[in-house]
Parts: sequence; structure tokens; C-alpha cells
Amino acid sequence: MVDTCFLSQGLTTLAGLLLLPFGSLAASQIEVTVENFLRVLTGRIPSSTPRSKRLLSDDRSNILIYMTGHGGNGFLKFQDSEEITNIELADAFEQMWQKRRYNELLFIIDTCQGASMYERFYSPNIMALASSQVGEDSLSHQPDPAVGVHLMDRYTFYVLEFLEEINPASQTNMNDLFQVCPKSLCVSTPGHRTDLFQRDPKNVLITDFFGSVRKVEITTETLSLQPDSGVIESSYKKDQMVEELMEPLKYAEQLPVAQIIHQKPKLKDWHPPGGFILGLWALIIMVFFKTYGIKHMKFIF
Repeated sequence: MVDTCFLSQGLTTLAGLLLLPFGSLAASQIEVTVENFLRVLTGRIPSSTPRSKRLLSDDRSNILIYMTGHGGNGFLKFQDSEEITNIELADAFEQMWQKRRYNELLFIIDTCQGASMYERFYSPNIMALASSQVGEDSLSHQPDPAVGVHLMDRYTFYVLEFLEEINPASQTNMNDLFQVCPKSLCVSTPGHRTDLFQRDPKNVLITDFFGSVRKVEITTETLSLQPDSGVIESSYKKDQMVEELMEPLKYAEQLPVAQIIHQKPKLKDWHPPGGFILGLWALIIMVFFKTYGIKHMKFIF
């Protein structure tokens, strides 16, 4: 079985990591750094990391890494605060190969001078594509009038347009992917590198990386699906002994929920506010002074 995994960086900043289709790996912008990205690739992550944030690949996994954003000769920016270099990326792929974390790897990058990012690759079974050659800029597609900014790069736009026509039974190969964005459309000159890849690109289907097609392994061995009765009987006796040792559980009496729901709210007793009582006493004293005067205060106190 060949697992197809996908790692992606956002359009202008690294928006998150995504693993499709056999898992979902999502990360907020704060979590996505160069260090965390490399740790996910190489598997150097804490044991407490959940499965949803791991790259669960092996030597039978086909991995697609798609990166896009601002970059230059030999580097790509992460969130406009740090950079990943082509040397760091190449060493990370070598670690993945040594640890048997991939079978074949497809690397696609859409950034200025993108071809410089795969110049230092030296690990086997890697095929790389870039939106521009060294010394060239990668341009954006038409802007969105509502937002006022460009939402997608040219190379990404035409690659997405090409992939939307692919279905799981498609026989389209990698040579077709190399031609999706000629210089007349991208303005820049897309490039690719296949010398590290062991198979001929014309024999590599797009669905090997994008289609999520599971390949079945055929075996001639007979597998018994009947459960072992002896194992079940021993486990049943063990469960009975555990139940006998446990104290019986008691549940507290539940409240009459039905009665409480249909019960009318109890009217609250009315009490005059404190300010009202104070004002009433002040009014009484004023009336007393006006009627009898201060000379009669000695009869009160």
C-alpha cells in the first residue's frame, strides 16, 4: 500500500501544515516555524505530540511537499520573520531517507528564484518542480477587487487548474505536469529536476501523489479470521474474577427533572429597596421639624 501525504505552506505566509488524505495535520501560524517544520519532516518531535500533528509515513509512503511564499536565491521566508535555506531542506530530506520515512517524494515550490531551492538535493527518489529559475521572479495572478490583494500566484493558479481535471482513474503523468505553466502564462520560466528520481517521469502517474489511490498487496498466505475460543474463555473468566472483587456501585438518586422543567417559577417576595426606606425616614423627620420644631427633639431621644 502506498500512502500519499501532502505538506503545504500558505500563499504569502506559512498558514499551516496539511496531511491528506489519511490524516489531517493542522497548525496555527504561531506553531509553524522552520524548526517545527523540520521536526515534523524528520520525526524529531516530543513523544507527547498527538498523532494529528505527526507525519505518519514509512518506506512505502509517497510524500508531496508544496511550498509557496516570498523567497530568494536559496531561501524561503516563514511568516516574514525567519527563513529556511536549501541546505536545511536538503539535509532534512536526507534524514527522512535514512530513517525510511518516504518511498518517493515530490517537491513543488512557487517562489522567486524557486529552482535554487532544489539545487542542493542529494537524496534518492526526489522529483522537484519550481515556478522560476535562478534570477527570475514569480508573479502573482489577478487581484481580488473586494480584498484588494492578490490571492494566488500564477504558477499555483495554473497547477490547480490542471489538477482539477484529474480523477483517480486518470493516466496523466508527470511530464504533463511539467508543461502546465509555460513562460507565456507564468511570465517566469518553470523548472524541474528528475536526476534523483529512479523512475522515468512519463511512467509516473499524477495520482501517485495527488490521487490518494491505495494499492493493494496480494498475499498467498491463508489468514484465519476465526477467534481462538481458548483465549476468549480465559479472558472471560478473568473478567468475572475482576467483577467479583469490585465493590457494587450505587448511583445517587436523580432529581425529578421532568417536574423541575414543567414547574412554574416561584414568585419572589417584594421588599422595598434600601434607598426607599432611607428617603421615607428623611421625609418623616423633615415633616416633624417643620411641624414641631427642634425644641421637641428631647421628647424623641
